[in-house]
Amino acid sequence: MKIISMIPARYSASRFPGKLMQNLAGKSVILRTYEATVATNLFSEVYVVTDSHIIYNEIVDNGGKAIMSQKEHESGSDRIAEAVASVDCDIVVNVQGDEPFTEAESLRKVLEVFKEDQQKEIDLASLMVEITDWNEINNPNTVKVIVDQNNFALYFSRSPIPFPRDKEAGARYFKHKGIYAFRKQALLDFTVLPMQFIEATEKIECIRYLEYGKKIKMVETQVQGVEIDTPEDLERAKKLWK
Repeated sequence: MKIISMIPARYSASRFPGKLMQNLAGKSVILRTYEATVATNLFSEVYVVTDSHIIYNEIVDNGGKAIMSQKEHESGSDRIAEAVASVDCDIVVNVQGDEPFTEAESLRKVLEVFKEDQQKEIDLASLMVEITDWNEINNPNTVKVIVDQNNFALYFSRSPIPFPRDKEAGARYFKHKGIYAFRKQALLDFTVLPMQFIEATEKIECIRYLEYGKKIKMVETQVQGVEIDTPEDLERAKKLWK
């Protein structure tokens, strides 16, 4: 089974433009993420896929591999689907460009899903981590996920799910971490499926898979890390790096 990683990287992020080129302990966020992904030793190849010559040059000038997108894309999945179409592989792991704390243990758990899936029923797998801070649970920048008894995703939302109508029910809350492992065909299918109403409303791309009946296996991890969505996140990442 040939496994590669692709890191979609846009320069013009809406909440924090240019965030991937911000300095994190002497290197850019995107270079930190690329190096962390390579260091897991789980992939035959790791590429950054970008629409930006600045990001492309940052990776290539530091000895990495990068691919320039040929078209404009709505989502990271669309961006890497274009790049992966001509690449020989079975599984594609999408690591977000703002995840400099990417580590091997969590990724290995995600990849195990496909090794155990003899019937090839699972289209993609992803990570979730339990959260208990009510500020984070209520934060719309934090995407939450609920799962069934077999850890298949039921829904993703920017709202707290499940809604705590009964505060004594003891609900657990899980944050969706933006790392996906796709079967190559599932990723290629994504690009020809039109965006539906719920995805457009929540602005969460993996909802598209659920709306079209694809199966997403969620894997729990204890590794929090920091995803860099805002300048405040960058400051937290700098402290954590130290």
